[in-house]
Amino acid sequence: MAMMPRAGLLPLAAAAMLVLCLSGVSQAANVTYDHRAVVIDGVRRVLVSGSIHYPRSTPDIEKNSDEQELFVTWQYDFEGRKDLAAFVKAVADAGLYVHLRIGPYVCAEWNYGGFPLWLHFIPGIKFRTDNEAFKAEMQRFTTKVVDTMKGAGLYASQGGPIILSQIENEYGNIDSHYGDAGKAYMRWAAGMAVSLHTGVPWVMCQQDDAPDPIINTCNGFYCDQFTPNSATKPKVWTENWSGWFLSFGGAVPYRPVEDLAFAVARFYQRGGTFQNYYMYHGGTNIGRSTGGPFIATSYDYDAPIDEYGLVRQPKWGHLRDVHKAIKLCEPALIATDPSYSSLGQNTEAAVYKSGSACAAFLANIDGKSDKIVTFNGKTYNLPAWSVSILPDCKNVVLNTAQINSQVISSEMRYLQSSTETSDDSFVTPELAVSGWSYAIEPVGITKDNSLTKPGLMEQINTTADASDFLWYSTSVTIKGDEPYLNGSQTNLLVNSLGHVLQVYINGKFAGSDQGSASSSLISFQKPVTFVPGKNKIDLLSATVGLSNYGAFFDLVGAGITGPVKLSGPSGALDLSSADWTYQVGLRGEDLHLYDPSEASPEWVSANAYPVNQPLIWYKTKFTAPAGDDPVAIDFTGMGKGEAWVNGQSIGRYWPTNLAPQSGCVNSCNYRGAYSSSKCLKKCGQPSQTLCEDSNSYLLLNRYHVPRSFLQAGSNDLVLFEQFGGDPSKISFVIKQTGSVCAHVSEAHPAQIDSWFSPQENMQRSGPALRLECPKAGQVISSIKFASFGTPSGTCGSYSHGECSSSQALAVVQEACIGVSSCSVPVSSKNLGEPCSEVIKSLAVEAACS
Repeated sequence: MAMMPRAGLLPLAAAAMLVLCLSGVSQAANVTYDHRAVVIDGVRRVLVSGSIHYPRSTPDIEKNSDEQELFVTWQYDFEGRKDLAAFVKAVADAGLYVHLRIGPYVCAEWNYGGFPLWLHFIPGIKFRTDNEAFKAEMQRFTTKVVDTMKGAGLYASQGGPIILSQIENEYGNIDSHYGDAGKAYMRWAAGMAVSLHTGVPWVMCQQDDAPDPIINTCNGFYCDQFTPNSATKPKVWTENWSGWFLSFGGAVPYRPVEDLAFAVARFYQRGGTFQNYYMYHGGTNIGRSTGGPFIATSYDYDAPIDEYGLVRQPKWGHLRDVHKAIKLCEPALIATDPSYSSLGQNTEAAVYKSGSACAAFLANIDGKSDKIVTFNGKTYNLPAWSVSILPDCKNVVLNTAQINSQVISSEMRYLQSSTETSDDSFVTPELAVSGWSYAIEPVGITKDNSLTKPGLMEQINTTADASDFLWYSTSVTIKGDEPYLNGSQTNLLVNSLGHVLQVYINGKFAGSDQGSASSSLISFQKPVTFVPGKNKIDLLSATVGLSNYGAFFDLVGAGITGPVKLSGPSGALDLSSADWTYQVGLRGEDLHLYDPSEASPEWVSANAYPVNQPLIWYKTKFTAPAGDDPVAIDFTGMGKGEAWVNGQSIGRYWPTNLAPQSGCVNSCNYRGAYSSSKCLKKCGQPSQTLCEDSNSYLLLNRYHVPRSFLQAGSNDLVLFEQFGGDPSKISFVIKQTGSVCAHVSEAHPAQIDSWFSPQENMQRSGPALRLECPKAGQVISSIKFASFGTPSGTCGSYSHGECSSSQALAVVQEACIGVSSCSVPVSSKNLGEPCSEVIKSLAVEAACS
């Protein structure tokens, strides 16, 4: 679901004043489209939207978001936090439009692509093709969603905020695999959607042959070259990827804001009028919701609003400025089509002119070289891989490569849980943690509902994803003269589709193996020791989210499919066809050990507890950190498992799964085409590690504990540790703002400043540095650093250059201390002249309290 300001293009996460003045204006609207734009009540609109996934968010985070996008996952429970109608109403109250992306296939790195597992077991069903069983279920669900929205009066034709709906999702990427049946299904899906009479247009993303009246749209890192399949349809970008998802065992991807801004400006330059950020608000894969497989618990996506609901600077601020610059162009954008002209090699001008309205975009698509161009008799400097925006066809209000936005320095502060200090004094603990209790998860088959049958069973068909875990158990009797033995040892081979395998011989751990995001296949080979008589072989197979993308992804299996063999110098024994006993899930799951409200005799309270042993449950109590700072758990010392806070799963943890040693860059050059592997950090480290630098801080640290999961006073933390770890090494941390910083050059005097009106911006003689405290109620309490001249360094480590004005600190202090936000003109007139004939800049670091 994509949400856009109902008054046109406004900054994402706009100030409260803008939201309030737009709220409560819902009224019936006629929504159509033409070749230029979505048309609302006869007026073309230029729209920007942002994505949020409400299942990956919580109420304490959602309240911080003003502009969002949401997929509707396939489920019929719309109660509580799943109340879709209530969520859309809240969006309407904020004065925003909605693009309802029903799917129902969503991809989205969601488990099984958003499909429920019960769908898989309907006789004769085939997903996403011309199959009657699937189409009947898809129509039933789509109709349910539409009827729910109609019943609440939420379509624009009823006075609600929903102006667009989407059916299917990126089907054009894979429909060729389904042949003629795929094409027939696509046409059926389009016709079925239109027949529901929502009163608003429908779209299909990545579907070049979407039939009329469906709007085909673009997804990707760049969509400036996208062309709709009809001259009567507008150019719509449903997914502008702000970053990329994170995999367990993968390095951290990020996307420089200069490149993202370049992509946005190029899209509007080349005739686009509607683009949506995917993601604009990151999230957390709470519980077992993540797909992939091997997608990490964090779904931060390097989004302008991070996983914790905090703005990511400078990405958030720079994109806000881009949106404001485009807003200045809106009268010309909606009035006419662009005309294009070359300004030289790899440079281009696009002009929108109608009557007195004129707007121009000057682009340099060279990934290496800056260009000086002449346009309308004036000279302009275009940095490599940038777009300059001229709302009056004369003055540059913004260049996408030049950032005039503050940076927030953040830190993870570990909470004090011990009262004794190094000097034998005592402090008041910030986090009281009681002792740990433990429960041992038994090896092998312990449940009465186990199943025995010949041969190896595929895992997903057996568990229906009721649990990550499936036990496979068999036995062999050893006389001592078996040809597959070498003394008492034999080589055990276990082939599996993944994702994680643990092997136990006679109840003792014998080894493990795991797949990866690139290949989930496992081939475990290791010598094991048998004893005379009966020997038990227990294999624990675990999934890490189910496949979510690709043709026939629903048929991708998991678990041990064989062969399972014992081999020695004189022969082999294939156990693949032997009798195997199966147990779905863990005994602790059946006993609800994760739920503190259900007492269980399994728990053992003792000063000493097992550490670095597999299959252990741990439980403790802790006090919730004071305040409203975001909370995370640092799982250093643990192996792999799942964690629950007050009975609610915060997702899987896996700190021992390290990223590859190579492939990362110290500094990513934004120039040139971006890809998901271009800008990577934290090679050789756990995937969810705090990652921060001056280009893009990534709060993919540790593991998020939503504040809404916590309660005043005592809270329960339960862990299931699969590999082995030491829970005493776990730490609670809170995310706090360290400093707010900005570094602005005087070199581009016409650069936009959103603190001024559009008319004032056109008349101003220089840029301004602005600072804003990140939290409501905070004011700037001190200026830690201020230098006008040639300062160097990054936020938290600025230093004066040889050229530095003696007046700068006092000027900034006078303008900023004691207020929540301030703006300081960057000019020698305001700050003093430290050195003539030098392009100077102002760098400031401030503290808020």
